[in-house]
Amino acid sequence: MAGHSKWASIKHKKKAVDAKRGALFTKLTRAITVAAREGGGDPEGNPSLALAMQKAKDASMPKDNIERAIAKGTGADADADAFESVLYEGYGPGGVAILVEALTDNRNRTGSEVRHAFTTHGGNLGEPGSVAWTFEKKGEVVVDGSRYSEDDLLPAIDAGAEDLALDGDVWEIVTSPAEVAAVREALAGEGIEIESAELVQRPTKRVPDEENRVGTLMRLIEALEEHDDVQAVHANFDVDSDVLERVAAA
Repeated sequence: MAGHSKWASIKHKKKAVDAKRGALFTKLTRAITVAAREGGGDPEGNPSLALAMQKAKDASMPKDNIERAIAKGTGADADADAFESVLYEGYGPGGVAILVEALTDNRNRTGSEVRHAFTTHGGNLGEPGSVAWTFEKKGEVVVDGSRYSEDDLLPAIDAGAEDLALDGDVWEIVTSPAEVAAVREALAGEGIEIESAELVQRPTKRVPDEENRVGTLMRLIEALEEHDDVQAVHANFDVDSDVLERVAAA
């Protein structure tokens, strides 16, 4: 069975390099600015900023853009102060739990648009606390399972990883939130290419979903991820890898 990392990997491999890069840079810039505002401009002492900067580098964001975003967050910038973190909770088709992390300067607008995405794609927005209890914050490093074996990933365990598991053909390496950067660096030091390394909300239990509903569920997740204010979407679906491949190819 497979989950969110497998689906994200499929999309990562299929998308064009420059597809929606402008929108992605906008999201990354906002994440860096807010992380710097909340935890300071030194990534050594601000893990959230370090991760946001690494994601920006992975997306080939120019260094000047990153530095401007940090300066904006640490300076007296009214635009930076306007953004706040919001967590939306809801259900997708088949009762799949979904958490949506957003950074917004207009909570009412974003809430209305997130609700619309849920209802348009067979889900519904829930009350605060309705699904958050079934997720836990972790670090997660994702590596291509077709290129690397479990033995190749042993440096991750030495660096503090809690667990590693094969999700379809994708390795998920789970860490505490504080250790994700160290694990990433340990693997990169061994020449292992990283698909992603970030803080996530991992489900403590998964919900199997039937193939006839998977397409609708994935369209809901994609609609949420494409929203300008949404930084991350987490879901607890459990779907066969072959089904995800078929849905992606449709």
